[in-house]
Amino acid sequence: MSLAAAFNMNSLRQRWAQLVSRERLPKVPVRDWVSVSSGQSVKLQGFDQNLVWVVLALIALGVLMVYSASVAMSDNPRFSRYTGNYFLVRHAAAVGLALVAAVVTVQVPISAWERWAPWMFAASLLLLVAVLIPGVGKVVYGARRWISLGLMNFQPSELTKLAMAMYAASYMVRKMDLKENFVQAVYPMVIALAVVGVLLLAEPDMGAFMVIAAIAMGILFLGGVNGRMFLLVSAVLTGAFVLMISLSDWRRERIFAYLNPWDERYAQGKAYQLTHSLIAFGRGEIFGQGLGGSVEKLHYLPEAHTDFLLAVIGEELGFVGVALVIAAFFWLSRRLFHIGRQAIALDRVFAGLMAQGVGIWMGGQAFINMGVNLGVLPTKGLTLPLMSYGGSAILMNCVALAIVLRIDIENRQLMRGGRA
Repeated sequence: MSLAAAFNMNSLRQRWAQLVSRERLPKVPVRDWVSVSSGQSVKLQGFDQNLVWVVLALIALGVLMVYSASVAMSDNPRFSRYTGNYFLVRHAAAVGLALVAAVVTVQVPISAWERWAPWMFAASLLLLVAVLIPGVGKVVYGARRWISLGLMNFQPSELTKLAMAMYAASYMVRKMDLKENFVQAVYPMVIALAVVGVLLLAEPDMGAFMVIAAIAMGILFLGGVNGRMFLLVSAVLTGAFVLMISLSDWRRERIFAYLNPWDERYAQGKAYQLTHSLIAFGRGEIFGQGLGGSVEKLHYLPEAHTDFLLAVIGEELGFVGVALVIAAFFWLSRRLFHIGRQAIALDRVFAGLMAQGVGIWMGGQAFINMGVNLGVLPTKGLTLPLMSYGGSAILMNCVALAIVLRIDIENRQLMRGGRA
């Protein structure tokens, strides 16, 4: 630090001490709120601005592409009563609600979320049960996954993703001394995950269960559970997934269609979405057909505004657009893990594991969605976080990221000598 900068800092501290002594103001260190360097004005340094801008950029691109992917849906007899901007208005309203919820969430201390974690997990289980009750749960395409709230259909599995990240982090903190004992440390968590799995598969929603299982297992591993125990639990979960696929005719057919999507038996059936998604990427080439130039969204590619939004991005913005989206999600996931590591280094284990759990959620779900769109993974009904159409999904994504932003704010305060 230069002599001038040091003089400025000392002047600020002396001035603050005078104010405290005269006005009896709370003794909040100046360095917790501002950063002063030579030749620069005083500016706020209390939160990760890059993280906020990347999230807002993904949301903004998502709004644009949802409108592009859904603008022609009113020509479909099924959506004939909707206007061309119906999905845009609903998605924009959901984004507005999500951003307001994020601003409110970032005000809540992490210590409060740690206290509420078991109760949030219990509430998510009750909602997963409620959605299965006839008359309460809303059925779409044969799946009972939503609870109608009038202006928005709420999907309890989205809340369960956040609740599982909180509960698993809280669980590892409470069982830290027992993590070498399988029965005492891992078995109760496996039971909780099994209950969630049974409820989600009853909807059915295997995609959400895969993400939730990845969150729980990732936090167990990062929390320091014995490696052999972790491998054993992973093997049990893998075996359970294989058993579910082998005992379900339609899931087995979906795997066969994924392995050979151009076969005439599957191209117009189980592999219909995949083949048209691949056609969309092929038409996009390097720079795409231009914004709004997608042909596959014109009633060829089902669910283009939700599960297969990346295919529309590939067709209209080309390889360049898809690469930028992939890079943004990679950076986002890496940054969330970095915030988690900082928290753990500051002896804030719950906050660290929670942030890393959200990183697994965002990165893992984005990876699965992109893999499905590109034909790398079997077709699953998972949206692209922050971008795809869906009210409860965008709401819970923003709330989860706001919690991680709060973790980062408290990390910065602690590293500057303040209190979280």
